[in-house]
Order: sequence, then C-alpha cells, then structure tokens
Amino acid sequence: MAPWPELENAQHNPNKYIEGATSQQPATAIKDKEPDKNDTGTSITKIGLLPSHSTVTLIEEPPEKPDTEEDPWDLPELKHKGTKWSERDTKGKVLCIFRGIGKFILLLGFLYLFVCSLDVLSSAFQLVGGKVAGQFFSNNSIMSNPVAGLMIGVLVTVMVQSSSTSTSIIVSMVASSLLTVRAAIPIVMGANIGTSITNTLVALMQAGDRNMFRRAFAGATIHDFFNWLSVLVLLPMEVATGYLEVLTNLVVESFHFRSGEDAPELLKVITDPFTKQIILLDKKVINQVAMSDTAAHNKSLIKIWCKTLTNVTQMNVTIPSAANCTSPSLCWTDGLHTWTIKNMTQRENIAKCQHLFVNSNLPDPFVGLILLMTSLLVLCGCLVMIVKLLGSVLQGQLSVVIKKTINTDFPFPFSWLTGYLAILVGAGMTFIVQSSSVFTSTMTPLIGIGVITIERAYPLTLGANIGTTTTAIMAALASPGNTLRSSLQIALCHFFFNITGIILWYPIPFTRLPIRLAKGLGTISAKYRWFAVFYLVLLFFLTPLTVFGLSLAGWPVLVGVGVPIVLVILLVVVLRLLQSRCPRVLPKMLQNWNFLPLWLHSLKPWDYLISSLTSCCLRRCCCVCCRVCCRVCCWLCCPKCCRCSKCCQDKEEVQDIHIQVPEAPDHVAMVREAQNGAPKAQVDALDTHPISSSTSL
Repeated sequence: MAPWPELENAQHNPNKYIEGATSQQPATAIKDKEPDKNDTGTSITKIGLLPSHSTVTLIEEPPEKPDTEEDPWDLPELKHKGTKWSERDTKGKVLCIFRGIGKFILLLGFLYLFVCSLDVLSSAFQLVGGKVAGQFFSNNSIMSNPVAGLMIGVLVTVMVQSSSTSTSIIVSMVASSLLTVRAAIPIVMGANIGTSITNTLVALMQAGDRNMFRRAFAGATIHDFFNWLSVLVLLPMEVATGYLEVLTNLVVESFHFRSGEDAPELLKVITDPFTKQIILLDKKVINQVAMSDTAAHNKSLIKIWCKTLTNVTQMNVTIPSAANCTSPSLCWTDGLHTWTIKNMTQRENIAKCQHLFVNSNLPDPFVGLILLMTSLLVLCGCLVMIVKLLGSVLQGQLSVVIKKTINTDFPFPFSWLTGYLAILVGAGMTFIVQSSSVFTSTMTPLIGIGVITIERAYPLTLGANIGTTTTAIMAALASPGNTLRSSLQIALCHFFFNITGIILWYPIPFTRLPIRLAKGLGTISAKYRWFAVFYLVLLFFLTPLTVFGLSLAGWPVLVGVGVPIVLVILLVVVLRLLQSRCPRVLPKMLQNWNFLPLWLHSLKPWDYLISSLTSCCLRRCCCVCCRVCCRVCCWLCCPKCCRCSKCCQDKEEVQDIHIQVPEAPDHVAMVREAQNGAPKAQVDALDTHPISSSTSL
C-alpha cells in the first residue's frame, strides 16, 4: 500500500484523540521551516520532518490471550449479579426470601410439567408408530438373527419412547413360546440403546448457547456411547457363549420366586392424575399385534372404556360330532344336532374414560401428531424456564456449595469410592422416579448450566441404568404365574447386561471411553450444531434401518456389506491413534489426513453447504405459518439470537473496530510550500482530503 505523506509528516497532538473520523481542527504552523540557498543562489524551503506515527497503533488491539488456554469443560462460575445479602435492609431481605420461595415453587411446577410432557410424548410416539412397532415383532424368523433382533429393539424403543413397553412385548412373546430367551436377549440390548434417545433430544433444546450445549450434549451422549460400546463387546460374547441366558436361568432356578404385589409406582401416583386427563392408551393392542392377532389391527390404541364388567355364562352350542365333546356327560343329541355346554364371556361397558380424546373420531396417527407437537412445545418451554430459574437460583455461595457437594471426591485414600456412591445415588433416584429417561433428562440441563461435571454425570447415568432394571425386576415379580419365569429371566438379562457393561467401562480410569467420546462429540456439536441432529438421525434411525434391511436379505449380504465397512472404520481408528501417539511410525503421507479431499476429513465444506441450503430455504419461506413456526423454534432453541433474521451470522462475522484518529493538522500549508519545488503530479497526489484517508483506513 502506498505511503500517506500527510500522516507521516503531520503534527501529532496525543492529548486530543477521538473515536472515528471527525472534522478537521484549525491549521497549525509547521516547525523547523528555514529558508536556505543552494549553490545557484536560489532560495528553497526546508521542511523538518517530524517523527512518523504508525497508523497500526490507531486501531485498538485486542487483549492478549493468557499463556494458559481456558479449558472449555471447566464449570462456569455463576456469579451473583444482584445486591448482596449483607447490603440489604430488612424489607429487602424479606422480599428476597419470598422471591426465593416463589422461584422454588415455579421450579417444581415446571419440573412437574416437564415430566408429564415426557409421559405424553411417549404416548404420542406409541399412537404414531405403536402398531408398526408391533409388526416388527410379528416376524419370528427375522428375530432369530441376533443382529436383526438388536436393531428391532432399537427401532421399536425409539418409536414408542419406552423401554418398558418394548420389554413387556418381549416378555409376552417369550411366555407364549413365540420367542426363545436367547433370541430375546439381543432385543433387550437394543431396547437399552433406544431408551437413551430421550435425554439426547432434551439436550438439543439447549443449542442456543455454545458452551452450555457442549456440556449438555456431551452429558446426554455418555449414555449412548456406554450402551453402544457394551453391545459391541457383549453381543458377540452372548452369541458365542450364551452367558446371559445361562446365568439368568441359574438364578431363576436357584430361587423359588412367587407372584407378589404390583411394583411400586411412586412417580406415577403424582403424574397420572394429570396425564390421564389428556390421553389414556390400551397397550394390550400393541401386544396383540405382536402376537399376530389380525383383529388387533382394526382396534384403536385410545382407551374408551375405563370400567367394564365381564360376565361368564353357560350356553348350549352345537358341535360337529360327539368326538368334539370335552366331556361325554356334557354332550347330547336331539337326532339332528350334537349339543354341548360352553362358557361364553360377555363384556359389558359401564363407564367411559375422562381424557380429552375419548369422544373424538380422529385416527390414532392424527391424535399422535397433535400430542407430539404439543408435548414437544411444552417440553421445550419447560426446559427453557428450568434452565433460567436454575441459573438465577444457583448463584454466588449457593452454587459453590452445590458444586462442591456434588463434584467433590472423598479424601484420599477413599476418593475411588465417590464414583460408586454416585452409581448408588443414580440407581436410587431412578428407582424413585421409575424411569431412567426421566432421571437422565432432568439431569441434562444441570450438566448444561455447569452444576454437574461430565465426570460425575457418568456414574450417575450408570446408576440410572441399574435403577431401571431393578424396577423391571420388581414388575416381573408381580407378573402372573404363567409369565413369571419368562418375565423375570428377561429382566435379569437386562440387569446383568448393565452390570457387565459397568465392569467393562468404569472401574479402570483408562477404560472410561464414553467420557472421552462424549466430550469429543460435544466439542464438534458445539462448533457445528447441525451435526448433533445428523448424529441423532444416523445413530438411531439410519444405521438400525440399514442393518435391519441387510439382515432381511440374509447373512451373506449382511456380512458382504458390513465387514468392509467395519474394516474401514477400524483402519481409520488405528490411523488416528498412530497419528496422535507416534506419527513417526507412519509414512509422511499418512501422518495427517491432507492426502484426502477436504470434504472427507473436515466438516467445513459440509457446514458451508448446509448453511447455504438453510439460508436459501429461509429466503424462500413465503408461508406466514412457516415463518411464525420458525420464529417460535428460534425463540425456544436460540433465545439470544435468531437464525431467521441472520443476526447470529452478523454477530459472528462483523466485529466493530474502534479507530482512534488523532487531531489531523492542516496539511494544506505543507502542500502549498511543496508546490514551489514539486512536480504537478506529486502535488495532485498530496492534495487529498483527510476524511477520505480515515475512511480508507
């Protein structure tokens, strides 16, 4: 860039700085101006050049970064922004107490609505895909394939949003001898994977803040990685040895269990009065569809009659011949027909249910979509309010106490016991709320705002896995005599599967791979937030559907397609480990991924493509309803900035640069004096306006 003479030789007044470009001040005289004569006697003008001032210093430099980079996984300090307690008067203290009580009541209310919306969300998924999920179980030949059974368990649990529903279907099929215990174990493993999608969906609601979303999404996906890693190790072991079937069979035969009372439903007692006013389902229909009952396909999942009376009466019926009699004493003939006595069951409807859709003639999928949209909106709104209330309550000294209580280890040498105590706490809390999805989904916003660390959330999640299996065991003990053994054995398979997974991935710190994988995924998702949705669709929908479709084609097709993909994944993992640990072993070309095209080893091209597509869709969004829905979604997910109005993009791309321009001296005198001996072209170059110079700067 060409030098600016007026800035290099101008007088500089350091005491009069202004922000931006301003009007010029009165002219000042130039120092050190002396007439002199050359050899020919001609008078010339000498201009003493003042020290030049660099224009780079006129731009405010950003503060220097500290030598130690800040760890993005460190918990944020929730500072108290209001008036301190010691500075309040009596009236202020009383108001502060009442305000705190009000916030606590609101927090409990929103938490109650949050749990109820999860229950309604599960019912909505069952209405939309319950019969389809039951049809997955109706093909017994497919489920004999353990890989197909695993994917069926994942898909069915994702569809009905309830592992207890899918497990109850499995128990009914095992009790009816339609399915063996060995074939049912992979389906139970898949149900354990599918139930972890709920808290991952909850984590997506915190995508507005990058740091909060990083922690929340990592805390939610710990459950996913633990389940998938456990299945990758234990499913081949179960297929080869059948250790879960043998172990649970030994336990069932060693203890003589009897049918007992129903399992306690502590949380249902609180939530059922509200959720039963919205929707009530007849879950027996899904079981009948899975049992290949053709009449169940025409039944509705919406429960109409809550109180019925069943009468058993004896009626005379005709039979083809005396050979069809169950007892000779109960058969007789009248010359033309053979008669017998048969018990006939008649059901009389007494009282209807009282939920909203009891008298509606809408089809089940339509009702399910209405409930799905409503429950998701309530879920998002409650989550936003819970996060805001927790952020305002957990401030100052209270946040320090809570963080120390939850995240601090026992003193040495008993620090290793802290994680196991957290496992017991997670199991106990899950047993109380009767659902691992509810417990982990409630814990997700706490991880996001920084109350619970990822390292502490891991054992709590493992405890939630144990707690949900103990609930299933108690429910199995309450089963009737004909299904007691099968339901108990399936529940014990679920229990020992999680116990074995904990033994594999928790006791030794080096083996706690789910924490490292979840942190890596959280970092990527915080930078490219669309990747979280891609991960969710890929892991819980596309992969199970693809593997299930290949399983339908037979083992040769599944092995022929799956083995090369697995080998490529293993090769990438090994190369990545070698690149990070000992790159000297590899050839120079393989020490990084630059030999591949950029779109194969970086998400930046994909991010640019997706950003372009979404911005194009937003520009062409001409429907008023679509715009309103977009605004509502942005307000719920990104309350600080709205992607629809492109203000987030402006915030990220445009940064204000404050330029301090010194008081510009009048350089017109310099130009006039230089005109005596300078060429015309140089004079024209010097004769520029200072405002244009500051604008170009």
